[in-house]
Amino acid sequence: MSESVVFEVRPTAGGLNLGVARLNRPDSLNSLNLEMCSALYQQLLQWQDDDSIAMVLLEASGERAFCAGGDLHGLYAGMQANTSGQAWDNHYAREFFDVEYRLDYLLHRYAKPVLGWGSGIVMGGGVGLFMACSHRVCSDTTRWAMPEISIGLFPDVGGTWMLSHLPAGMGYFLALTGAQLGASDCLHLGLANYYVEQQQYAQLQAALLQQNWTACAQDNAALLDALLAQFTPQSLPTGPLQQHYQAISAAFAGLNFDRMCAQITAWAQSDDAWLARAAKTFQAGAPGSARLSYSLLRQARYLSLAEVFRLEYIVSLQCGVQGDFQEGIRALLIDKDKQPKWQPATLSDATDEWVKRFFVAAWPADTEHPLADIDA
Repeated sequence: MSESVVFEVRPTAGGLNLGVARLNRPDSLNSLNLEMCSALYQQLLQWQDDDSIAMVLLEASGERAFCAGGDLHGLYAGMQANTSGQAWDNHYAREFFDVEYRLDYLLHRYAKPVLGWGSGIVMGGGVGLFMACSHRVCSDTTRWAMPEISIGLFPDVGGTWMLSHLPAGMGYFLALTGAQLGASDCLHLGLANYYVEQQQYAQLQAALLQQNWTACAQDNAALLDALLAQFTPQSLPTGPLQQHYQAISAAFAGLNFDRMCAQITAWAQSDDAWLARAAKTFQAGAPGSARLSYSLLRQARYLSLAEVFRLEYIVSLQCGVQGDFQEGIRALLIDKDKQPKWQPATLSDATDEWVKRFFVAAWPADTEHPLADIDA
């Protein structure tokens, strides 16, 4: 058993079992490292084939975070160790993104219901896990975001697929600004589908154990829907994204990159604290990440989920050698000066031509895509 992920099997009233997977690195806000991804992947495969497991509960230790993201320290070390400057020579990134994306894809297609308890911080790699669960439950403490623009990356873990399917340009807004959402906005956009108060979580867990689960996954999904509906209120107070929905929709009509960027920049002077914070995050973020995220969302909209993971894998490896990702982690976590030197330094320099470098496969020409088999 991995100490960074704790697994339990709990008996339920109907004779079947509940599989519990708990992310267990609360001091790092349960950020995902390679060990955790590998352990989760192997255990979920085992439970999927175990007829005694009716459903899975995916939760996290501590109340601060479900998962704040991926293993940035490990990825930074891998980038520093790669002296050749070739993306394929970053061995840690090759393995980490391979296993993480396989884990996320497995959850998206899992044969049994998976309840994701998205309380506290749900960001980056945590969004990858959470959005892949069949039953996504947020709480009054949920803080959801894809803030990769602040570290020179892009919304990966299938994030480009998810964001590209949101209505009215909302996905582009979230990718470019890293805006944080609470429960109400998550439910409004379908990023979560149920709400349970943090203080009711113990009651929810007890109800899961009292349920008479069956041998049919479809029936169990319906039972779980009914159970969660009992906790979810009819309405919640309107969230800030809902309050600005029409303005964002109007600004992002047509999905023109320059127009979107100009409007976000103008919002930095807004009297609304949430909108101004989102705009200032965009202004401080990597211009290259803005262009890259925009380019990826335009492509992901027309691809299958498996194709998106394969595309993101190519781009993630290239991010490891193009500079901004390493610089972003350095400024945020290593030197902590919060003064990244982005290259390109301006949006005008982050052109369509410039961004093409990220879409070049890093492996030898006679090598198959490492994720070629994920939808087999």
